Amino acid sequence: MYVEKSGKGNISLSIQQSLQAISQQALANLYLVSGQEKYLIEEVKKAFMNRLNVQEDDLNFAAFDGEEVDMQIVLEEIQASPFFGDYRLVFLEHPYFLTSDKRAIEEEQLKQLIHYFQQPNESTIFVLFADYPKLDERKKVTKALKKNAKIIDVQYLKENEVRQYFQHFLENEGMTFPREVLEYFLKQCDFQLSRVIQEYQKLHLFLGEDNQVSKNDIDRLIPKTLEQNIFELSQYILHHQTNSALQLFHDLSIQNEEPIKLIAILVGQFRLLIQVKYLMKQGYQQGNIADMLKIHAYRVKLAMQEVRKYQMHDLLHLFDQLVELDYQIKSGQVEKNFAFQMYLLKNC
Repeated sequence: MYVEKSGKGNISLSIQQSLQAISQQALANLYLVSGQEKYLIEEVKKAFMNRLNVQEDDLNFAAFDGEEVDMQIVLEEIQASPFFGDYRLVFLEHPYFLTSDKRAIEEEQLKQLIHYFQQPNESTIFVLFADYPKLDERKKVTKALKKNAKIIDVQYLKENEVRQYFQHFLENEGMTFPREVLEYFLKQCDFQLSRVIQEYQKLHLFLGEDNQVSKNDIDRLIPKTLEQNIFELSQYILHHQTNSALQLFHDLSIQNEEPIKLIAILVGQFRLLIQVKYLMKQGYQQGNIADMLKIHAYRVKLAMQEVRKYQMHDLLHLFDQLVELDYQIKSGQVEKNFAFQMYLLKNC
């Protein structure tokens, strides 16, 4: 197998192009897989292992967690010669030294890493998985890696990208989703690719040979997450739907969800609405807001749709009331379940 030397740095391909390149084209010796979409990270790993025909227990394969391993061990591993083979495959997850993380790493090890990134071992395929929202571009080690590595982008996909990826996935699976059912399914999964694939697998197992999916199948098999329930609760509060808000709180209480936990998530939801409202007034668009707040673009889209209907002072009032309720419960001034219900009655 021909392995392309690193040196054409700063190349960032779409995930489909990257997976195809790993499978069919000459490999480089150095890769940076940057992003937090877990499903895509696993797909990249499988692509490398399949291409080099290695298993987890293979002598020519090693995987390390940068937050746990002594970096000297990694340095020795990537410079070692392959054992009865042409190449070694080495994965390094959580390379915290590429971020603004203040944990110490020996200066000599940093120098060795920078030197290695500039002149990687030709018999090693070294892949770093940086599952962080952002890397510290000011660091020499980050600059050296990005200059010399091939970059594979596994950031959270945008709404339309998730739709396209999943439609292509379905074609290979032979499963049929009517258009309206597909949209309903993707919304239930918050357009998060990892959850889309995970929940699809559940549907596939349940339906067996029946490859036609309905909304009823989705409702039966895909439970709402706590965050989705809290988002729904915030909608009931904003829309003054008292009975629905109280019923949902009752359902969550039956599921042993504590009011303190519900309040904490609600506080986060209203904080998000306030931030989005402010940034929209400053002229920022959906993608910019998602990048600034480091959250999935679909959450920003939902928030943008909602905050257009409300004044900032209304959102701030609901937020302040929640913060005060949280303080009163934690300081023992009120009984938590009764107080939460009173908040819903007062504000709905």
